[in-house]
Amino acid sequence: MKFSKGWGAVLIVMLLLILDQALKIWIKTHMQLHESIEITPWFYLYFTENPGMAFGIEVIGKLFLSVFRIVAVGFIGYYLYKLVKEKYSFGFIACVSLIFAGAIGNIIDSIFYGVVFDHSFGQVASFMPAGGGYATWLHGKVVDMFYFPLIQTVLPDWVPIWGGEEFVFFRPIFNLADSAICVGVFLLLIFYRHTLSASLSKEKESSK
Repeated sequence: MKFSKGWGAVLIVMLLLILDQALKIWIKTHMQLHESIEITPWFYLYFTENPGMAFGIEVIGKLFLSVFRIVAVGFIGYYLYKLVKEKYSFGFIACVSLIFAGAIGNIIDSIFYGVVFDHSFGQVASFMPAGGGYATWLHGKVVDMFYFPLIQTVLPDWVPIWGGEEFVFFRPIFNLADSAICVGVFLLLIFYRHTLSASLSKEKESSK
């Protein structure tokens, strides 16, 4: 069981990374920044680049964020290895694998994309441009593309502050890696909250 769970975790991580990077590379090499493709009236592929954290949040410097991500992924990878070694349930391991894969997917963008692609402002980016990329190592921007404007309306005038303004739900634009992280965290909190707490407490005790 140990090896089957381990290979299961590897399969989840590799499959998500391949899909995430394949989609990002296609978007980057086929669309200009802020270009969109309507799939349905409530689902668009909308190309944007995120210099900060998930869903376009930007609160700290890019270099610090990239280094922090690398360190965090190292801890998550070690934690995942320990879970497999100690024979935790595969469902729990799969949730952590989703988070691990998502974190790696966005790290790849941050580390490499600024070097291997040129910018996408008013043009379709090229891979390995002769003039160099749009940024240095660790300063790449994360490619986002999933946009779900499920509700688009104008708020009534009687609504305080925002009355008469456009309202869109769901406004954030994200990618497959973000989705994997969110799904993994959600499933952990719903189905494996106690297992997570117990495993972290065990890790804390073993490190003393």
